[in-house]
Amino acid sequence: MSRNASRIAAAVLGSVALAATAVLPAAAAGHGHHTPAPHHHYRSAVSLGAIQYDSPGRDDRSNRSLNAEYVTVKNTGHRPVNLRGWTLSDRSGQTYRFGNVRLKGHSQVRVHTGIGRDNRWDLYQGRRTYVWDNSDTATLRNDHRRIVDVECWGRHGGHHGHWGHSH
Repeated sequence: MSRNASRIAAAVLGSVALAATAVLPAAAAGHGHHTPAPHHHYRSAVSLGAIQYDSPGRDDRSNRSLNAEYVTVKNTGHRPVNLRGWTLSDRSGQTYRFGNVRLKGHSQVRVHTGIGRDNRWDLYQGRRTYVWDNSDTATLRNDHRRIVDVECWGRHGGHHGHWGHSH
């Protein structure tokens, strides 16, 4: 190996070693502490709209009461979006996965908790228990698992019953 090549190799190895020592303390500093990962929202014309998390009336677990609980997903863009593979989940991890749902531009769909027949305005999770608690978080992710939108309410958000824009 020539003298210049040896010097270049030594300089590169020295730089790598220096960079590694700078990174290790920073990584170790977070050890033992739970630091939530930052939410990186993916830019999308699709977002969460009105949310009815506290079903009006008595919480009697009837299908009617379950379906009065819903989350609205809206497309504010001009182009249609296929929601196939997108997910809507609550803070405890209960997740609804969208099927082949085409959301037209400037339109919205309500995702109800209970059982029903899907149409272009209403989708049904088919659950027999409530999903959205009085203090909860709704997270919408696209088919690449990127966070598209998040809405929080309750203890942290200070809202009661209904959250979002009018339907």
